[in-house]
Amino acid sequence: MYPICATLASKNGDVNMSKSAMLRARLEPELKHDAEAIFTRLGLNSTQAITIFYRQVELHQGLPFNVTVPSATTTRTFDATDAGRDLVVCKDSADMFKKLGI
Repeated sequence: MYPICATLASKNGDVNMSKSAMLRARLEPELKHDAEAIFTRLGLNSTQAITIFYRQVELHQGLPFNVTVPSATTTRTFDATDAGRDLVVCKDSADMFKKLGI
């Protein structure tokens, strides 16, 4: 069975289960649009993509990716760049590589 089909299948392998639970969520319109464009390229609709996510949560017994709290250094860096401090501005990629010493 193709991996996406396996992900959509129930624990007993049934792909044609009755679907009666409803899920509603509010998203930023741009996020929804961008994600649905990717789903389309993958040959999926939103329901299938959400089902895959839920199946992966079930299989992993948690989120199927790492979610971590940023370190103090990362938080300070985010705060500084959000405030426009400690930024390195480059004219182009060559300038960026030069400043990085690469």
